[in-house]
Amino acid sequence: MLLRCLLPVALAAAACLDFAAPAAACPGCGPPSGQTLTTEVSQADFILYGTLDNAKPDPKEPGSSKGSTDMVIDAVVKGHALVKDKKVFTIPRYVPPDQKPSKYMVFFNVVNGDVDPYRGVIVGTDSKLPEYVKGALAVKGKDAVARLRYFFDYLESPEIEISGDAYNEFAVAEYKEVAELAPKLPTDTLLKWLRDPSTRASRFGLYGLLLGHAPKDRPALAGEVRKLLDAPDGKFSSGLDGLLMGYLLLDPKAGYEYLMKLVADPSKEFLVKHSGLKTLRFFWEYRPDVLTRKQILDGMTALVTHADLADMPIDDLRKWKAWEMTGEVLKYADKESHNTLPINNRAILKFALAASWADPKNAAATAHVEKVRKDNPERVKLMEELLKDDMKLTPQPPEPPKK
Repeated sequence: MLLRCLLPVALAAAACLDFAAPAAACPGCGPPSGQTLTTEVSQADFILYGTLDNAKPDPKEPGSSKGSTDMVIDAVVKGHALVKDKKVFTIPRYVPPDQKPSKYMVFFNVVNGDVDPYRGVIVGTDSKLPEYVKGALAVKGKDAVARLRYFFDYLESPEIEISGDAYNEFAVAEYKEVAELAPKLPTDTLLKWLRDPSTRASRFGLYGLLLGHAPKDRPALAGEVRKLLDAPDGKFSSGLDGLLMGYLLLDPKAGYEYLMKLVADPSKEFLVKHSGLKTLRFFWEYRPDVLTRKQILDGMTALVTHADLADMPIDDLRKWKAWEMTGEVLKYADKESHNTLPINNRAILKFALAASWADPKNAAATAHVEKVRKDNPERVKLMEELLKDDMKLTPQPPEPPKK
């Protein structure tokens, strides 16, 4: 998305980055790139779409953004008394003319009577952005399924501003909302996007997850996903977690066998193994009806063998209170491949501390803590403080029921 902050240069960077992107809520999705347009529209006092003209810099401060620029209004995306019945609105900023014809969508706030054009989106002259934003506002008050169904149709829009925002809407959606919509989506469209070499890699995870909820033709769809996973070009590595989720949902038996081979293979690169980890997290936190507790823990056992990411599954096991894994975790405390990495030592110690607190009769966990305390009491004290804070701040995922 090409953005320009219509603000003084000294404030431009801060103004463009005045919010933190929320964490991804939809499993299989990447993190959203900032706020959704629907959220931004609700925060703006008014929004105009049109052409910029008659830009005049302030002669007293050349090179600054001081001055004025006229906006010839094509559409009022969000109205305000200040622009009622106006065809041209003067922006109190100097915006240098573009080299090629462009349209702008400008977001305004009114602060103590002063107009602040705090964000501008530059698009082509034939952009569908105003229509898209108006449609997004029209479904804002509707239920999650209706809203997401509107954005689904724009996920592969040729306009990056539109497709990016549509993806953001899915990225911030809760899994239960995505799962409710997914069975109603056209599977042929999802397969077409997954097969299309021009589809952005960042979308594969979402499309794979959505396909996994198809209500019919599930064996055939599982076979199609398997073909994509086995493709020799490996183009799905960036969205592998979502494809794995979809494959397991469509065919739990074949999908689990595939997943276990992947997480047990030491030759796989870090990102591939990490995708396996995210897949196991998904089934623990959201779909314990698909995989048993033992199946998930067996997958975590395989992941702990890899020193380059062992700290992650160990931390997950601690948060999941899987104290039956104590022996499996502690055996890596003395393995050179693992204990030469401080991050692994820290994860193992935190697991042992938590396990000993949860069950004082856990002799193995208690023994490991005391061994480390004898060699480095300050380290244990620090980990105890960190763990107390972590236990307060980390939400505990629901424990899957045993089958």
